[in-house]
Amino acid sequence: MLSKFIRAVILATAFAACTLSDLSTASAGPFDGSWSVVVYTRRGACDPSFRTSVYISNGIVSGGGGASVSGRVSNSGSVSVCVSGGPGRACGGGRLRGNSGGGSWSGSGSQGSCSGSWSAARGG
Repeated sequence: MLSKFIRAVILATAFAACTLSDLSTASAGPFDGSWSVVVYTRRGACDPSFRTSVYISNGIVSGGGGASVSGRVSNSGSVSVCVSGGPGRACGGGRLRGNSGGGSWSGSGSQGSCSGSWSAARGG
């Protein structure tokens, strides 16, 4: 079973890339609100999948169960999030369109490196 920290890292990671160039300044945006996120591991010793939620407010992503979350969503839907805490760090990237979205993530923690994909739906 994946530790709560690694789950938090993967969640926030799954919700986006540490560097995307077209992020706009934080302001109320079309993607603000609660989102349900499903994380899929494609490589590494992490849980095969799990579901959790995040919240976007003024383009800023929050959630992650106690880990340090740093992320934004641009008005065009580009997502960028990194999560760190304890021995782990993870980042991901993707895009939201309307009420759904998806992308990829990668990170490392006490169980080694993992990577995969994520999908999100509005409402959480």
